[in-house]
Amino acid sequence: MSVRSAEERQREIVGEARRTGSVDVAELAEELGVAKETIRRDLRVLESHGLLRRTHGGAYPVESAGFETTLAFRTTLHVPEKRRIAAAAAELLGEAETVFIDEGYTPQLIAEALPEGRPLTVVTASLAAAGALATRDEITVLLLGGRVRGGTLATVEHWTTKMLAAFVIDLAFVGANGISREHGLTTPDPAVSEVKAQAVRASRRRVFAGVHTKFGAVSFCRFAEVGEFEAIVTSTGLPASEAHRYALQGPQVIRV
Repeated sequence: MSVRSAEERQREIVGEARRTGSVDVAELAEELGVAKETIRRDLRVLESHGLLRRTHGGAYPVESAGFETTLAFRTTLHVPEKRRIAAAAAELLGEAETVFIDEGYTPQLIAEALPEGRPLTVVTASLAAAGALATRDEITVLLLGGRVRGGTLATVEHWTTKMLAAFVIDLAFVGANGISREHGLTTPDPAVSEVKAQAVRASRRRVFAGVHTKFGAVSFCRFAEVGEFEAIVTSTGLPASEAHRYALQGPQVIRV
């Protein structure tokens, strides 16, 4: 095996994390023929550059302007947690008659978890969410027009935001690629960010739903502040102490 420079090794680590969704210290050490401590040092460097987030024994990739996972890939990660989060988020419907469902797999699961037999109008940019709801007689689905992004199967750009701007929506279920107390809610693509920002502006109530791995991650485009949300629904992987820090900014934080 050729001796790699630290930079080459780190590039390989990021590539592996992006291909598979996560990397393991012990496996990387074996694959790359270096000590575990060398890999841990690499992961610290990559985390400081905002490319990876470290976990116990490994790391996973942070989505950025240059890298974003596809919807198909997201359906394979943290699925039980996402289903629990979606069910808990759907319970926050309250008196809402009009609902925005964001793009992404967790919002799609929220769409599927909406109560049966209750008349609702659902506005969404997500083809997957629209498809999940279109056969339900009691739900009217408004699919926002625009350019369809292949990776996420959702519409973006001025057609989408102009249509959204014409509505007053009771409740928005919003996802993000990252959420942090300092930088708020972020996403890699400016076109997606515009749609999310418009959904936040158009909605009277807003709920963020996302797994614990989103927390502390910062992506390229900020579209909302934590304090604009009435609730954050996430998994118990987010420590209670950290949930409390987010709650101090305004939202109720629900861990399931």
